Amino acid sequence: MNTQEAVAARIRALCKEHRLTPNGLSNLAAVPQGTVKSILNGESKNPGVVTVKKLCDAFEITLGEFFTAPEFDALEQEIK
Repeated sequence: MNTQEAVAARIRALCKEHRLTPNGLSNLAAVPQGTVKSILNGESKNPGVVTVKKLCDAFEITLGEFFTAPEFDALEQEIK
């Protein structure tokens, strides 16, 4: 799993936990639906920190809580 897949997996898990659809998340976070879908579909190679922060605000969690998840613990170093 790479970083973008880990971000998408974390968002999916949080949507499930909060019983939100991607469109519902988009509305709550004030992030365009296309942006949320491109992150979830792996089309967004590098979602910005501001976007991830808005999503975290919608989930009522901090950035730290977002990245403190098993999905991120197993990532390999991407700079080689």
